[in-house]
Amino acid sequence: MKAKTAKKTKKTAAARKRPAKAVAPSGTDRASRLLQALEKHYPAAHCALDHSNPLELLVATILSAQCTDKRVNIVTRSLFAKYTSAQDYARVPREELEAAVRTTGFFRNKAKSIQGTAERLVAHHHGRVPDTMEDLLKLPGVARKTANVVLGNAYGKNEGVVVDTHVARLAGRLGLSRHKDPVKIEKDLMVLFPRPSWTYLSHALIHHGRLVCVARKPRCESCFLAAICPSAESAR
Repeated sequence: MKAKTAKKTKKTAAARKRPAKAVAPSGTDRASRLLQALEKHYPAAHCALDHSNPLELLVATILSAQCTDKRVNIVTRSLFAKYTSAQDYARVPREELEAAVRTTGFFRNKAKSIQGTAERLVAHHHGRVPDTMEDLLKLPGVARKTANVVLGNAYGKNEGVVVDTHVARLAGRLGLSRHKDPVKIEKDLMVLFPRPSWTYLSHALIHHGRLVCVARKPRCESCFLAAICPSAESAR
């Protein structure tokens, strides 16, 4: 009996010496720490789509669907030099516009959306891109994600959080949302993070998703968010 008691005492003492396993914070605490860490490591995170005005950003965002920002920037370099107004996009023959954006993929649908949007801008907004969510959502090919990009980056309005594939993936891994639907994920993020950070947040998460928290095999061992990430915790 004495031997067993001594053995048990040694095990208890050893357990006490071991450091407690870190527990990832939850809810708003995690969101707050996450935002601080992102701001520290990615202070200059910004929109990766090249543009110089709201119209260019709107067109580039439409083209970015199922396409890399790098490819879009290559295409828009010549596109923006040739077409400088909504009137230009509205008047150009559809086949010509399709040829100009072909390498971005789904070029027929994208050309149709760009031209339809341009026609509405000319007819209802004097050729200018509107600065409200309500008006942007009435444009052909413009959903909430595109509207958020334009409002946040062209007009400095934080109306929502852009949820692309990177943001959706990181929101799940970081325990910020349990949903798969982008609209529901966006709502969760809007509750957790302060409104002034919404536009920046999407850029920082996208940047982190491309560099570290990649889709197939996240680099948790070199991630500065590992200490507050439940996915990294479970992988240890």
